[in-house]
Amino acid sequence: MQGWLDQPGVTIVLIGALVGVAASLLGAFLVLRRESMLSDAISHSVLIGIVLAYLLTGALDSPLHVVGAALAGLLTVWLTDVLVRSRRVKSDAAIGLVFPALFAVAVLLINVYARDVHLDTDAVLLGEIGFAWLDVVRVGPLEVARSLLTMLVITLVNLAFVVFLYKELKLATFDAMLATALGFRPGLVGYALLALVSVTAVGAFDAVGAILFVAFVIVPPTAAYLVTDRLWRMLVLGCLVAVGSSVGGYALALAFDVSIGGAMASTTGVFLLVALIVGKHGIVARALRRRTPGPPPSILRERETGGAP
Repeated sequence: MQGWLDQPGVTIVLIGALVGVAASLLGAFLVLRRESMLSDAISHSVLIGIVLAYLLTGALDSPLHVVGAALAGLLTVWLTDVLVRSRRVKSDAAIGLVFPALFAVAVLLINVYARDVHLDTDAVLLGEIGFAWLDVVRVGPLEVARSLLTMLVITLVNLAFVVFLYKELKLATFDAMLATALGFRPGLVGYALLALVSVTAVGAFDAVGAILFVAFVIVPPTAAYLVTDRLWRMLVLGCLVAVGSSVGGYALALAFDVSIGGAMASTTGVFLLVALIVGKHGIVARALRRRTPGPPPSILRERETGGAP
């Protein structure tokens, strides 16, 4: 196994695939809740949590970074919710008010207190997955890329969260009132989901940056949403699109000598374009349905809440 892990290409593809799967699992629920742009807000605003954790500990590898990032992500969600509840600001405008403010404060803190530290906005936004294989840690007899190990743990945590709380997540997403009546707490489930988005964003920062992370959160689940009417299929297809984007993006980057992260993000867009054209709910299918009279097709929300097998 060490021989495979010593190959930069294998490590890069594995890191990209793990980031994609971890992000897509959570992103499916954000897309269905129409909160997908919160991932963009969180991926930027968690920087202030990382900066404050660094200022408190003086270390870049402290576990407090994850705690600070999760708290910053929850703060973003809470402030956005407060603005929306005021009924004077719409949700998209609230997101646009909150995360630029928190991101700007983080940038100011970096420029004032951490100018000479490898903690800059370029690293957070763009990352550099091409160099992730150089930073290794020893796990028993193996030397493993730090980002690979980190994302493996986060992916397993996200997978366990979705598997063990599948019923709660589905009810909270499709019918919050029913979830409350059955004794669940949809608000708590939602905050737990967004806290994991924050933690996943932190894990993805070093390797892929915020831009590719947001692409993996939004695009694979959206492509899957255009193809299927079932939530579990949407989750599986989203993960497959993410893995395919990692493999295809790396091959594209090698072929044309371009940014690996940019190629992976572009490949997710190719999958989305294909789903938009030929998917079950794509352009071609809708055009055919207009010509063929019959009952309207079921959408994912109706299928999941209707109890169809």
